[in-house]
Amino acid sequence: MSEGKKVSESYTEFTQMVMPNDANPLGNLMGGNLMRWMDIAGGICAAKHASNFVVTASVDNVSFTKPIKVGDVVTIKAQITRAFSTSMEIYIEVFKNSLPENNLIATNNAYFTFVSIDRESYKPTKIKPVIPESDKEIQRYEGASRRRELRLILGGKMDPKDAIDLRQFFRELD
Repeated sequence: MSEGKKVSESYTEFTQMVMPNDANPLGNLMGGNLMRWMDIAGGICAAKHASNFVVTASVDNVSFTKPIKVGDVVTIKAQITRAFSTSMEIYIEVFKNSLPENNLIATNNAYFTFVSIDRESYKPTKIKPVIPESDKEIQRYEGASRRRELRLILGGKMDPKDAIDLRQFFRELD
């Protein structure tokens, strides 16, 4: 496996207009539809990084902070934060744009985890590491291992006492 891949190499932007069939009776985009769009954008980003098929492994907290109305244009930006052995964390930001005013407003963000899957055996497969470049990319990269440990603890896959990066982080706060 060669070096790594830059965050910019897999950056993905997805745009969709909210139509009446996407909305609830109040005229707001249904949360499930937004999460589906986020999953699509995140999956494309992850597949670009892995150069392989990917599956969604987990989704961190998604809070719906601002309503998105019928007729709004939704833009979803997805970028990889870090790659582990076979899994990768993707940061997803959601914006709405109320046309014709053309004012972009942040509405949501979340971290999704995807796993690279071998095309023949359907088993997890190794992926290249991430090369963060900007200060924001480096900040997200450095926080990814703590977020991963927290996800594993909450999912019952890691004992809290084995969370090395989280323990170190809380020691630094003392």
